[in-house]
Amino acid sequence: MGILLSCQGLSKSYGYRPLFTSLSFGLFAGEKTGLIGPNGAGKSTLLKILAGLETPDSGTLAPRRGLRVGYLAQQDLFSDRPDATVRTELGRALAELELDEYQIDLRAAAALEAAGLDPAQKAASLSGGGRKRLAILSQVVREPDLLLLDEPTNHLDVEGVLWLERFLSGLRFSFLAVTHDRRFLERVCNRVIELDKRYAEGHFSSAGHYTDFLEKREELLSAQEARADSVRNIVCGEIEWLRRGPKARSTKQQARIERADELIGELKELDFRNSQNRAVDIDFSGSRRQSRKLVQAAKVAKSLGGRKLFGPLDLMLGPGDKLGLLGENGSGKSTLLSLLAGRLQPDSGALTQAEGLQVVTFDQHREQLDLGLTLRQALCGNGEHVRYRGEPIHVAGWADRFLFRKEQLDKPLRMLSGGEQSRVLIARLMLRPADLLLLDEPTNDLDIRSLEVLEASMQDFPGALVLVTHDRYLLDRVSREILSLDGKGGARFFAELSQWETWREGAERAPAREAAAEEAAEILSTREFKELKNMESRIQAAEELIVKARLALEDPAVATDAVELHARQDALEAAQAKVAALYARWQELEARRDAR
Repeated sequence: MGILLSCQGLSKSYGYRPLFTSLSFGLFAGEKTGLIGPNGAGKSTLLKILAGLETPDSGTLAPRRGLRVGYLAQQDLFSDRPDATVRTELGRALAELELDEYQIDLRAAAALEAAGLDPAQKAASLSGGGRKRLAILSQVVREPDLLLLDEPTNHLDVEGVLWLERFLSGLRFSFLAVTHDRRFLERVCNRVIELDKRYAEGHFSSAGHYTDFLEKREELLSAQEARADSVRNIVCGEIEWLRRGPKARSTKQQARIERADELIGELKELDFRNSQNRAVDIDFSGSRRQSRKLVQAAKVAKSLGGRKLFGPLDLMLGPGDKLGLLGENGSGKSTLLSLLAGRLQPDSGALTQAEGLQVVTFDQHREQLDLGLTLRQALCGNGEHVRYRGEPIHVAGWADRFLFRKEQLDKPLRMLSGGEQSRVLIARLMLRPADLLLLDEPTNDLDIRSLEVLEASMQDFPGALVLVTHDRYLLDRVSREILSLDGKGGARFFAELSQWETWREGAERAPAREAAAEEAAEILSTREFKELKNMESRIQAAEELIVKARLALEDPAVATDAVELHARQDALEAAQAKVAALYARWQELEARRDAR
């Protein structure tokens, strides 16, 4: 594999806080790399440095000559261009590549088909998931040698993440993606890099999938801790020898004193790196209620804006139940959580809660937080102590449990990062005993180490738990049952995530099977009627591509360029084949319609 880009000794700080120091690694052709690390490790900053958008404090970047780099930021700019359509945005992304118009049209058409987006829709009006798809397409259509992706799964529901996995797996070029999605790392990436101060070189790189990375990381960290124990034992002996006051009268004694100093320095470094293994200490409090039925829903149904979300639905939750909710954005997951919490009433059916039921809810939009409060006030009001499981804990100690520093206690919440605000919410929720825990996207902005602790806490929670998350790894590990909502009234239970994925794949193939059955009966489906109605406009657009491709082929400027002539001839033949296929399909649909 040829090297695309190498960096040597990269360092970057903000103020007095170093993000990373002396970072050295390379990125190679054919690699699909996941970049992980704790919040604040500098992942997004490193991506910007690799993209040439920021400069390091020290160190060098050495890209391959002519390397083309694409960069996907966490936030898109579509809101700044409210009148731009999906097709316009793709054209904007391709404009600087100096492509012919027919090439732009072909690339844009292929991208839109892959993502299922309407070219005429205003980009700013797309859902969060639609905007993310368009932002990804805007970089992919440029066909860079290396694509840098900052949290590409953000704003995508489970269906969207599955699309992204298929899409990125089919790319011919390399990418480096910052992500906390462990299932994505396992399925798509063939290399994982973790930025973390617990490693001697500031990072750890492992070829293979995420499970391979976990095994190799455990071996490395275990060896590092074993080395610390070994050095500590040696240092104890050397310190005892130094206390006896040896005089450096001989070369041998001087060398031993210097060696003791080196070992003490090495031990300090090892202890520092091993101390970086901390994660948020999450442990939700259960009320220990023994009621068999905490919440029971009988034939409940709910509609919103004239559209039925789900129902009639039967559901019962008791202590120890762990239910995962799946569904596209707008399918009714948050609405169902509100029903279970008693904040909404069903349109029909009955929902019964146990008497005195204690419900604790994690809100994905963080609307429960007053961002004008200081961290100290948000954690414990106007006092100095919180009460956790009946015991008082000083606010500084409680804050430390969630990785906050003492100097942050008097800062307003609006100055905290998204991940830090999530930790504040979790810290507050942990103080409230719960029978029923409703978690709506609790993983947003949490790093992987915090996710691992959150996962363990959910598994140990003694009450009932309902989890909405796009993190399929967490969903699969925690849930004992999964409820899938389709947003059209349908609801289906599954024993595990893999069962849902198998069902979903079958459901995706069902329309094709149904169309084949209807074809045998010479009856058009609703989808085919729509296809027939739009066929003339599709053929017209395809024929326009033929004209553009033919003009490009006849351009005198490329008459002596055999390679370019061959490429333009291929493009013309592809456009002609497309038109021929559309005419054949049009004839077939009309024949079946007329035979009814």
